Amino acid sequence: QVQLVESGGGLVQAGDSLRLSCEASGLTFSIYTMGWFRQAPEKEREFVAAISSGGGVRVYGDCVKGRFTISRDNAKNTVLLQMNSLKFEDTPVYYCATRRARWSESVKTSLQYDYWGQGTPVTASS
Repeated sequence: QVQLVESGGGLVQAGDSLRLSCEASGLTFSIYTMGWFRQAPEKEREFVAAISSGGGVRVYGDCVKGRFTISRDNAKNTVLLQMNSLKFEDTPVYYCATRRARWSESVKTSLQYDYWGQGTPVTASS
């Protein structure tokens, strides 16, 4: 049974930093590409970041380049997303996803991923 469990979401204000984590189980983590996506109400799911199985290749969505960093620890079956300089538009639900297919440009497309976590919300404080 493959499971992806995200954590780390919460209330934030503009300029804050936050770190999300995703722990995987039920798969050979070290051979899977890992990705982060986000989705706001009435919006399409948006690519945030992806990292290759060995961690040697990382790509980011245009809206988060220079502010977010993806990393992974294959010994702990965990992928992290460090988010800095948060903006109001960075506050939807964030989803962790994984795919076994070899690295390609399709890592930016949500339909190319095989398994998804339940999501963790990042919410603007009021």
